[in-house]
Parts: sequence; structure tokens; C-alpha cells
Amino acid sequence: MKPFFTMLAAAAIAASLAAPAQASAVAQLKAFVSGSKTLSADFSQTVTNKGKREEASGRLEIARPGKFRWEYSKPYSQLIVGDGKTLWIYDQDLAQATRKAQGAALGSSPAALLAGSNEIERSYKLNEAGKQGELEWLAASPKKQDNTFSAIRMGFKNNMLVEMQLTDSFGNDTRIVFGKPQQNAALPASRFAFVPPKGVDVVSGD
Repeated sequence: MKPFFTMLAAAAIAASLAAPAQASAVAQLKAFVSGSKTLSADFSQTVTNKGKREEASGRLEIARPGKFRWEYSKPYSQLIVGDGKTLWIYDQDLAQATRKAQGAALGSSPAALLAGSNEIERSYKLNEAGKQGELEWLAASPKKQDNTFSAIRMGFKNNMLVEMQLTDSFGNDTRIVFGKPQQNAALPASRFAFVPPKGVDVVSGD
């Protein structure tokens, strides 16, 4: 009969072979960006500031580089669409659409970071933040002081972004959780174009 510690060692080796360690968060970020030419996912968003809490949910669609559709369905309807050049923000309840130049308007927002090819690596210094539960986390600190966000954390599992945590210069803490992701499904160009409905007031932003 094998000694007990030998049996334990054999079991540990077998377990490690059956379940290899998950890649680091930075490696998973790079795999996520390079492996997701298009991406669609549900999202839930929670923003807290000085004890106040606001929740929203909707659906995200991305076609790299630069195209995205960020659509809120709860608690109100709002559509944010970028085609790479023009950004539209459409508030259905207000019957108003705002048109802006996409690059200047997005800055380092979550949409810009997700839709770009390497935007987060260009604007932030990335550090491993360890594993919590099933997720491998990275922490991103801005390279420039005038960045909108003072801190970003991204949690990955199996090369898929599962959660983002953002702290901005206004004191807001935003948590975005993604669900039901679909990578590289065909997304028609019309999903990233916006034509204001008849009767909608169109405002040009800065």
C-alpha cells in the first residue's frame, strides 16, 4: 500500500493536471481584446455616491475598433451609439438626441475602453490585483492626472470580462456586471448607426 502522503501528492498532481491554473488578469485582458472582434452582453450597473445608490440595466454591443451600442432599458430608456466618428445619446422620454464627436466625448469611458483595440493599455498602467472568488482581477491606474477615472478594476474568467469597477473624479463608484456574453457573432452595421426619429429635438454637443 502506498504511504498516505504519497497518495496525497499523486492526487494533488492529478488535480493540477485536470484543472490548470487560470491565466493572469492582464493576460486574460489581452486575450479578451484580441479574441473579441464583436461582443454582445447584458449588463447591470450600480452607481453609489455618498450613500446614494442608482441601479440600471441593459445591453451592450461592440464591434472593434470603435463601434458600440450601449442601451439602457431600466429604469429608463436611453441609447448611446457610436459609429467610430459620431456619438449619439438618445433620451426617448425627453424626445431629445445629442450628437457629439465620438473621440472627444468618450475619453476613457467604459465604452471607449471596451470598444477600442488597446485603449486601456494606452491610458492606464495595469497591475495584477489577485484572485477573488472565481475572478482574476487587474487594477488600472491612469497615466495622466486629468483622466476621468482615478481607478479601474476589471475581473476576468476564462478570458471573458465579467465585471468592471470604476471610481471617477466626481466621487462616483460604478460597478458593471456583464452576463450572457456572445463573442464574434455577426452584428449588422445598422446596430451602430442612429437616425433621429421624426419629431426628436437634435442638439449638437461640444
